Amino acid sequence: MAMSALSIAFYGKGGGLASTVAANVGAAMAEDGYRVIVVGCDPQNACTRVLRGEEDIVTVLEILRVKQKITLEDISVKGFNNVLCLEAMSIYRSDICAGRGIGEVFSFFRRTNLLDEYRPDVVIYDLPAEVVCGAFILPSQDTAFNSAYVVSSSDIISLSAANSIFRSIRGNAERGGAMLGGIIAYGLTSSFADSVVKDFAERTGTRVVTYLPYSTVIVQSELYGQTVLQAGPRSSHTFIYRRLAKKIMEGDQMVIPNPFSDVEIRRWARGWGDWICEIEQGIVRNGESI
Repeated sequence: MAMSALSIAFYGKGGGLASTVAANVGAAMAEDGYRVIVVGCDPQNACTRVLRGEEDIVTVLEILRVKQKITLEDISVKGFNNVLCLEAMSIYRSDICAGRGIGEVFSFFRRTNLLDEYRPDVVIYDLPAEVVCGAFILPSQDTAFNSAYVVSSSDIISLSAANSIFRSIRGNAERGGAMLGGIIAYGLTSSFADSVVKDFAERTGTRVVTYLPYSTVIVQSELYGQTVLQAGPRSSHTFIYRRLAKKIMEGDQMVIPNPFSDVEIRRWARGWGDWICEIEQGIVRNGESI
């Protein structure tokens, strides 16, 4: 990938959070006039579906299995706002480990520089955290990302996954790879959720870039197979995505995260569990008021 293009990795726990953010941020950037490529690396092809609607797409790995001379048109589909959509692989159409398959696709991108033919301003990669066989680490080694963002909710499973992602980002950053732009807090519902994510970010040496609370417009857009910008053009979430896209394009402050150890994150989680339990029971300590 030519370094003239901004190359962004959105990491996240499986379940569509990072995919949704990647697709909607890409749509918002394209709305501002940028030439955008979104590469979905979720083996279930969840990322670009809301960009390309009902139009099917052949995965890069499928084409690699049947053609020697591959063009960009073979592996891409134009989606909403002319975002160029690609999907790395599908676990339903391949007989190899998802990790090895995605690694093979990234190696192909590195060897051929095929994406440069589109002359993109931005290339966005949706990277799931649960992919096995090492693919979680491989993309960062095979692709020169300019920046990385982690999408997480406030539950301990998501934050533990974020902490593991921080370890990988830290290792890659120390070898000259992309640093972390911050956390995109997604799907927050409880009254204390913002505080949990903010505390986690501060204790691991990073920050929360934006908060995306739960909203029915998210459900609606997914059911319609559309981006939030299409399904709810005047919604608060559309405004948040547009603002986030501008912030990323303007250049955020990058950091090398300082992840918790396994023991530290368990202690931190228990501390929050104790505090939430006391709040629910109405316990007041040290003169604090509720």
